[in-house]
Amino acid sequence: MTKKQKLSFFIVIGIVIAVILVVINLIRSGPGTGESIQTAMKDAVLHESNKIRFLGMEVNPGLISAFCVTGIFLVLGLLIRFVLVPRFRKIPGKLQMVLELVVGLFDNMARTNSPHMNRFLGAYIFMAGAYIFVGTIFELFGVQAVTTEGTSISLPAPLADINGAICMGCLSYLVIMSGGLIANGLKGVGKTLKDFSLPISMSFRLFGALLSGALVTELVYFYPLTRYGFPIIVGVLFTLLHALIQAYVLTTLTSVFYGEVTEKTPKKPKKIRQKAKVQTQA
Repeated sequence: MTKKQKLSFFIVIGIVIAVILVVINLIRSGPGTGESIQTAMKDAVLHESNKIRFLGMEVNPGLISAFCVTGIFLVLGLLIRFVLVPRFRKIPGKLQMVLELVVGLFDNMARTNSPHMNRFLGAYIFMAGAYIFVGTIFELFGVQAVTTEGTSISLPAPLADINGAICMGCLSYLVIMSGGLIANGLKGVGKTLKDFSLPISMSFRLFGALLSGALVTELVYFYPLTRYGFPIIVGVLFTLLHALIQAYVLTTLTSVFYGEVTEKTPKKPKKIRQKAKVQTQA
């Protein structure tokens, strides 16, 4: 057999195997088996059926994911502080260069958008961006948990739960308000309160973006004709895109609004004030 004949032979065999697998899957996925697509989509949004028992309470899977991601960051933070930082050198290695590059990226964002007060802002947007990114790709690892009904589910992203998204949006809003209070007192608080819809927009932007990716992946998994190959591509692509985009959007919005409320209003010099008084008296 020539090379072309061998190649065509393997292609035909692959097509035959794929057709057989699809037919078997169609037979297994007949009507009446499993939950409907409406039920699956509704549970992905409301988390009414798939609950997990934690400390005697029934909680959403997103809470368990949030605890797992927080634990990961605590362990990594301790390792970096007490193991890697003492070994840093003037001529950095690869790992030190990566850490300095990531920290410098958020630090420059804070300095650019908030030149007046940026030390705490840089640390916060770094942690918020890292939490959004790691929390979003956490669902790709497929960590399993057992529900109260005895079934096994894969833990979702923490911010795919509306409660987690609201907490992140409100926390960012409180950071902005605290910066305005420290820099400009009650005037800074007033500037922050003008944008009262900011925590709502932040929360629902995070929740909507991450939920849309989860729903698209759920649709791909549900229909038999798209179960082979497509879930890997769609799941990884949507997850990585949402992780990068949402981390960038929230950190940018937080740093921009923080810079606006911490900007100090310039005061008029005394000479100009005296001239203005003389003119008014005249």
